[in-house]
Amino acid sequence: MTTSSLPRLQGAPVLVVGAGIMGAGIAQVAAQAGHPVWLFDMREGAAAAACEQIGKTLAGLEAKGRIAAGQAQAAQARLQPLAALEQARGAALAIEAIVENLDAKRALFRQLEGLLDPQAVLATNTSSISVTAIARGLQAPQRLVGMHFFNPVPLMKLVEVVSGLQTDVAVAEAIFDLSRTWGKVPVHAKSTPGFIVNRIARPYYAETLALLLEQAAPPQVLDACLRAAGFRMGPCELMDLIGHDTNYAVTNSVYEANFFDKRFVPSLVQREMVDGGMLGRKSGQGFFRYPQGAPAVVASPTASIAGARAVAVYGDGPVAEALAAAAAAACAGQGAAFQRVVDSAWTGLDVDGARLVLSDGRCAAQLAAAQGVADLAVFDRPVVQPMPPGMALAWAPAPQASPRWREQAAAWLAALGFLPLEVADTPGLVVARTLAMLVNEAADAVLQGVCTVEGADAAMKLGVNYPAGPFEWLQAWGVERVVAVLEALDAYCCGERYRVSPWLRRHAAATTSGIAPK
Repeated sequence: MTTSSLPRLQGAPVLVVGAGIMGAGIAQVAAQAGHPVWLFDMREGAAAAACEQIGKTLAGLEAKGRIAAGQAQAAQARLQPLAALEQARGAALAIEAIVENLDAKRALFRQLEGLLDPQAVLATNTSSISVTAIARGLQAPQRLVGMHFFNPVPLMKLVEVVSGLQTDVAVAEAIFDLSRTWGKVPVHAKSTPGFIVNRIARPYYAETLALLLEQAAPPQVLDACLRAAGFRMGPCELMDLIGHDTNYAVTNSVYEANFFDKRFVPSLVQREMVDGGMLGRKSGQGFFRYPQGAPAVVASPTASIAGARAVAVYGDGPVAEALAAAAAAACAGQGAAFQRVVDSAWTGLDVDGARLVLSDGRCAAQLAAAQGVADLAVFDRPVVQPMPPGMALAWAPAPQASPRWREQAAAWLAALGFLPLEVADTPGLVVARTLAMLVNEAADAVLQGVCTVEGADAAMKLGVNYPAGPFEWLQAWGVERVVAVLEALDAYCCGERYRVSPWLRRHAAATTSGIAPK
């Protein structure tokens, strides 16, 4: 199939099969973009009901001034519910949004292949099934492509354009271009388990579930730390919203599809919740009870900083600079001498020989032994610049730290502008551990040709509203520091889960040598 043999998709009739939330959303977007849209569903009356609801939604948008006058009626006029698929013979594009079942999708596309023009494009909205597998058995598998929208379709900008092994390049490019005319931001993806978003996002849930299994902190504390890093929802409240049955099923699917790679291993914590019917909002209880939601995070009272004679801030980079500015102001109020040491192997604060150290992946006990300092505490990586006052931040004292330094470590974090939340002395604490794993997974996705660096960043920001893309974090953080966190986690846990992506290792070596990797 070549570009010249493809039907003209701009403004051409679109068939949407499946009138559920996703199918109705796709139909609305296509109609608003000027296409005649035919909507079909096997459930009697479902397509007509969906078209009626779309009309109400469009009228509401027009009443609020979000679309121009007359657009609601024009778009609704382009929508037509079908009683039978045979009525859609003239469709140039068919988009499937039915149940996530391989056999059902294959059967539908075989039926569509015999019904539509041989040059019509076939698209699946699957979020988890291989596009290559769906295309198997078709006479022209090259015209099937993934067109994965995100819910709610009219609001979410991302579309993953997923190519199976036999998808024609011209077909993928045609859907890519069409998505842009629909006001979406498309990214190309290769058909691998989870595609881009569902694959790269796994550590956001998995690391929190691992921390819960390790009893590092309660769910509301972990959520507070990650919200402070810029995420709109913490992982626990997000899993409650998605539904633990759904999230657990996706995790199992990705784990199995990756030949039981330990990076994707499901959590005993989540399995217990699913077994107990604690599915989240839909059941009234998950990590939190509903409708109340997560309880407020109450930090332990902190003492005032007192008695410091000499304070020094070590390290370079944005975090060290922010710490230096805050510490200098605190010292001025205390009358303590302040020093800035840029050339340092570690980042943090020294207060009369006691230390607050930015996590490099090692836990406080390891850092205390390595630095020969008993009075030591480690704190998590703050990633929001500039850092807002009262930003939740995980920290942990070394087991051998004195009671006075445990008290003063929290006091100094508060004086620097943070809300200190003490957690167990765990490697990478919360944010650094999670971000490093998100970056690592994205690096492997690029290494394996699933997406580009730019595609990964766009997908994660637009598909799941991350505050930054994984490679944007990598650039701000530095590849050597990310690798150090992953290596510390790998050494501590002694398993496959935290192995460093070869893509990161190559770039770390290139940074050291000054030679860019090919």
